[in-house]
Amino acid sequence: MRTTDIIIKTGAFAAIVASGLFALTESSFAQTASAELIEKGRMVATGSDCMACHTVPHTGQPFAGGYGIISPLGTIYSTNITPSKTAGIGNYSEADFSRAVRQGIRKDGGHLYPAMPYNAYAEMTDADINALYTYFMNGVKPVDAEPKDYTALPFPFNLRFSMAFWNILYANKTPFKPDPAKSDDLNRGAYIAGALGHCASCHTPRGPLMGADSGANLAGGFVGPWYAPNITSDPVSGIGGWSEDELVQYFRTGHADGKNQAAGGMAEAVQNSLQFLPDSDLLALARYLKTVRAVRDPADKRPAHEFGTTESDEANIRGMFASNEHDSLRNGGAELYSGYCASCHQPNGAGSENQAYPSLFHNTATGASRPANLVAAILYGVERKTGEHDVLMPSFGEKSYVMPLNDQQVADISNYVLTKFGNPEAKVTPADVAVARKGGPVPLLAKAQPFILPAMIIAALVVLILAGVLFFVTRRERVPRQA
Repeated sequence: MRTTDIIIKTGAFAAIVASGLFALTESSFAQTASAELIEKGRMVATGSDCMACHTVPHTGQPFAGGYGIISPLGTIYSTNITPSKTAGIGNYSEADFSRAVRQGIRKDGGHLYPAMPYNAYAEMTDADINALYTYFMNGVKPVDAEPKDYTALPFPFNLRFSMAFWNILYANKTPFKPDPAKSDDLNRGAYIAGALGHCASCHTPRGPLMGADSGANLAGGFVGPWYAPNITSDPVSGIGGWSEDELVQYFRTGHADGKNQAAGGMAEAVQNSLQFLPDSDLLALARYLKTVRAVRDPADKRPAHEFGTTESDEANIRGMFASNEHDSLRNGGAELYSGYCASCHQPNGAGSENQAYPSLFHNTATGASRPANLVAAILYGVERKTGEHDVLMPSFGEKSYVMPLNDQQVADISNYVLTKFGNPEAKVTPADVAVARKGGPVPLLAKAQPFILPAMIIAALVVLILAGVLFFVTRRERVPRQA
């Protein structure tokens, strides 16, 4: 859910020294051109959301790496992509940089993991790669310190060369070329969604080998405990029922009235990337998404944002326990909701007046057939900053500074909210909460990991035994029989 590296030398100073003429005029022109290219590269980096993955939130220096990207195969730590020659990419040529960004291969030949979405960045144009390189080499402060954490995935995922085979299957895109049959807006939107924004990296389901399912492009998929929803044009499962203005509002602020609010990785994308893009880009993205081939989930009977209404049980639970009674919040979802949620989301679920604490009805997190995002929001909280506005919902997971809730309590609150304000057919069990607490559903490849090495050893032994038997039989046949 993001990132890159860059450089360019203008050669202006050398040209000026060589000519010795018109130094001031030519120097000013070169500086102006360079500033424009650097600014273009900065916007490419912003659109590509490089900051989100390559900067530790709150404490890290820009692009210095060290951010832990939690994947089903283990935590992948981002690298330093500042122009430091000792810890970053300062020694990369533009060709080295392009190869890393678009093919996932470092200067030393090592393969990157696709947590760095090079399979999407492969669609970036040469002009944007040039601008991006220029920005990183000239507009980013070098940080001469390597991240304290580094990626150490378990065997066999630590064998980076194996990514070469994965790339053959899933990383075969080429630089974007506009479709002459489509408008400039739609082409720009397709480029932002596909190359820069790498939307499919989160919003497309993945197969057994963790590759994107091309037949279900943008139809939704799990990203850890969060579920990146369907953003195809389908009016029931996707965003077909959203207006262009609502989509633009969501991209800009992370909130669309009566629809949804950004959390998890999407909150990071809004905070670090989307809110800074020009209106023309956000509108182009919205228009493009409204044209993406519709994919409907059979479990969805009506749009998630249509579920729910205002309702309150506060009058029914007041006075059930003495005001000083210990552990009174124990009898199911109504009491737990009143004690932990109603002060912000209101007893009737309407949220705050400015919707910084959103309504729990007409809300895709509570109306979806998969309530994963409701559970994840309770466990991990919500945090994003757009403009001068900070949105914060505290987490109620193990590290909560408010009050940790156990799996049963989270399930009880979730089911109460779903019944009162959302999709009453969606259900949450304590087992569902436990899965989310551990990082989300485990894909087949991760489940198989403990058995891969033993299976390889057994296979090697079988091969050795068969080879030995074959050698013995062959040798016996060659020995001449005694008369």
